[in-house]
Amino acid sequence: MLTLHTKISETNVIDLRAPVDGRLVLPYELREKCRLRARLDSGEEVAIFTVRGTVLRGGDLLRGDDGRVVRVEAAPEATYKVTCADVHALLRCAFHLGNRHTQAQVGEGFLRIRADAVLRDMLAGLGATVIEQLAPFEPESGAYGGGHHHHDHGHGPLAPVPLRQRIHRPGDPA
Repeated sequence: MLTLHTKISETNVIDLRAPVDGRLVLPYELREKCRLRARLDSGEEVAIFTVRGTVLRGGDLLRGDDGRVVRVEAAPEATYKVTCADVHALLRCAFHLGNRHTQAQVGEGFLRIRADAVLRDMLAGLGATVIEQLAPFEPESGAYGGGHHHHDHGHGPLAPVPLRQRIHRPGDPA
């Protein structure tokens, strides 16, 4: 099984020119996990080891233990795109979502959240237009998450790779 544990730095141009040998398409919920067993789009099984708190973002490149490079892609998932007639109304919506500790993606003139009927009704009550979309979800990393955007500027192993460890895989019995 291929083990992915090294994020390729966007500052290292040589690494970024490496050929991409596979795609790993995951929803946000799985890109937050520090230990994960998943499958590349080719069907090959992989183990992912990251430091707790690391979030893999769409476009991240990971190098495997055998030197292969895999691109992480954000899977489309059930979301709501929130828009408003003016910036003030959109800021009010963002405030109320933050007050409920709701993860949100901030876009140019819109917010994106995971689909949630209660939040949809709240946002509609605030005057927002809420549209269901199947879309990649890339929420803000948070005030203590090391800044807005998505890529780690370092390189090297993301986390120590245990020799033997059970890795969670969606669908595994508890």
